[in-house]
Amino acid sequence: MTTEVRPEQLRDGHPNVGAPDPVRTHQAQAPNPSDIRTVSAAEVPANRRRGGDVRTVLAPSTVGSTTGFMGTVTLQPGEVVTEHWHPYSEEFLLVTSGELGVRLDGELRTLRAQEGVCVPIGVRHKLINDSAEPAVAVFTLAPLAPQPRLGHVDTEELPPLPGAAS
Repeated sequence: MTTEVRPEQLRDGHPNVGAPDPVRTHQAQAPNPSDIRTVSAAEVPANRRRGGDVRTVLAPSTVGSTTGFMGTVTLQPGEVVTEHWHPYSEEFLLVTSGELGVRLDGELRTLRAQEGVCVPIGVRHKLINDSAEPAVAVFTLAPLAPQPRLGHVDTEELPPLPGAAS
């Protein structure tokens, strides 16, 4: 005896009789839209440990994300984000205003507004603002490191600010 399979019982061209629908399962687990948090960069304290004004806006700590995080970096003229690399994450960087020098494993390139780069896992990178205007970029990193302390490996220290006492 042959069982006829109707088109609505097919998923990706294969019979799906009795199997749970993963789309409906995920939709049932999705949060209520009123529970999804909106975060302003102004709400997040600046992290200046590597230089510049780095704000991790959307992250496990702010919105409960589980796969990565996103933020902004603002560099005033002459500021840098010191060289570092990520052992677990790619970093996507999109300049939204101004111009940034990006040093990738020692090779310098310039990103202008509306230009971006994907920094692969393990590639040393540094951000430099050699222009006369502030530069702003949006970044995202994914996937997350197993623990936050394992996410960055610093390869240089922040230079002293011009005019600072030694």
